[in-house]
Amino acid sequence: MSRLRIVVDRISDWRPFYPSDDVITARDFLALDASDKATHVINLCGELGYLGTGYYVSLLAQARGQRVQPSVETLNQLSRKALTHLELDGLDAVIAEQAKRGLLEGDQLRLRLFFGDSGLPGLERLGRWLFERMPAPILEARLGRRGEGWRLERLKPLPLEALRENEEERFARALNRHSRQVWRTPAARRRYRFDLAMLVDPGETLPPSNRAAIKQFIRAGRRLGIDVSLITRKDEGRLAEFDALFIRETTNLDHHTYRMAKRAEHEGLVVIDDPRSILRCTNKVYLHALLGTHDIPAPRGRLLHRGDLPALRRLAATLSYPQVLKVPDGAFSRGVVKIESSEQLVREASTLFEDSALLLLQEWMPTEYDWRIGVLDGKVLFASRYYMARGHWQIYDHSKGKVRSGGFDTIDPASVPAKVIKAALRATRLIGDGLYGVDLKQSEERVVVIEVNDNPNIDAGVEDVFLGGEIYTRVMKVFLERMEARRRALAPAQSGANSGG
Repeated sequence: MSRLRIVVDRISDWRPFYPSDDVITARDFLALDASDKATHVINLCGELGYLGTGYYVSLLAQARGQRVQPSVETLNQLSRKALTHLELDGLDAVIAEQAKRGLLEGDQLRLRLFFGDSGLPGLERLGRWLFERMPAPILEARLGRRGEGWRLERLKPLPLEALRENEEERFARALNRHSRQVWRTPAARRRYRFDLAMLVDPGETLPPSNRAAIKQFIRAGRRLGIDVSLITRKDEGRLAEFDALFIRETTNLDHHTYRMAKRAEHEGLVVIDDPRSILRCTNKVYLHALLGTHDIPAPRGRLLHRGDLPALRRLAATLSYPQVLKVPDGAFSRGVVKIESSEQLVREASTLFEDSALLLLQEWMPTEYDWRIGVLDGKVLFASRYYMARGHWQIYDHSKGKVRSGGFDTIDPASVPAKVIKAALRATRLIGDGLYGVDLKQSEERVVVIEVNDNPNIDAGVEDVFLGGEIYTRVMKVFLERMEARRRALAPAQSGANSGG
């Protein structure tokens, strides 16, 4: 279990709270050497401005390879109004929504946010939004009415000593929720070597892993000494508590999954899916160009441009049909249209161009099933065949309001045609070394890569049929190896940061 340091100016500042061996004074923290094994730091000191005591606590924590809240970057952003507003782009819309609901009264409002908790009913979203972008343990936000609207006038971090007596209990509850390590006994801490956050959306209709698979991941991780905790998008501000992030929610670029992957990577976590993989996999236009550049077999296709509808009409008259028209970021067979005629192509493209400047038009390759080759860390993890939904040309059928899917079988990768495996591995090497699901079609001797998915399904009862529980263990072993490698890499840096110079 990763160790936590709660740094305060004076031990007496902590007396109203639950006794904890994790509490240390700033003076003692700054005097620590490389033998200190803490990996997480909560900085509750004063003098958080440039080169103040609290600033140095965050600065040295980061130099030692520890994850600290607030980070030096957050302190610098909070100290300069221009940087604060740059980081908080989009806040005005959040405030306007809160005002519209009648949650902002009077002409001015001060909020004390403890790990994003405002303590005021109805303002949970605002507090969480601010903390996710400026993760500091104690923030004071001042909002003011300007004409018909509200604006953030000031946002600043506060030390523990700034708490009023009637705020201490709320702060303790917020800290308890934010960091479970504070209240664990030393014996419980020794049980696990690392902390892994698994990002899920409990309300997602088609998640990358079903509940049974999630439980299997948790068990596999804990057997290896990894404490696996489920988090949601609301926990973005907690990412610094963990050593790794495993995204088990459908990803997208303009989405909290990508933002959280970026933040986790910035904090030094091992991340699957890493932001580069999300960027490269979620856009079919990018993949089409990438595969073509590297001569990896893919369906014949072309890009269509929103601004050239006259050319599209001329092109449509020269094509043979059916064709397949795709929006760049569709998932689970959504945003993919089978085109039967030139008139339908122009009509469907005109509609889809409302949301995307580019579309991908590809040849139609009817097959009984698609191959899905799971690849992890450059090695084959599983091999499945996904069959088309009955009476439909895709694996998922969304046409009747209720999602239907075809059957599947998961087999020994050794029995998969060699050219299918070779194409899948070649494609993933262009993306990275994470977890991928490569979709391929095979028509007689021809094999083409349809797409590479950055967070493939691993469902209990589907992709785990051949390996059973071993598939979950293999995923967690990759996390373990990478977390151990990161810890070894940080050891010399921590030693150097704590030696004289």
